Amino acid sequence: MKQQSITSLPASPEVERRNRMIKYSIAMGIRVVCIVLMLFVHGWWLVVCAIGAIALPYFAVVVANVKIAPRGAEVIRPGSVEIYTGTESRTSDDEVK
Repeated sequence: MKQQSITSLPASPEVERRNRMIKYSIAMGIRVVCIVLMLFVHGWWLVVCAIGAIALPYFAVVVANVKIAPRGAEVIRPGSVEIYTGTESRTSDDEVK
């Protein structure tokens, strides 16, 4: 059975949580700007700022919680017969280099 290398491991929970909080905080900062701008703009700009202030919380949560897998990451499933890597597949009986 092939062991995980340290470079193929995902980010630690603390790093992942920090990255999600940064994305969420940026989106909420933009929302605050939209709310403040609603006090000063008129016409269509008021509608744009209102839509931003209303829709950004939903999108901020969705974007902050999306996990992006690294490209070409190897997936090892315990008890599985096949090991999938990127675009090629091989059986566990094949020689692993």
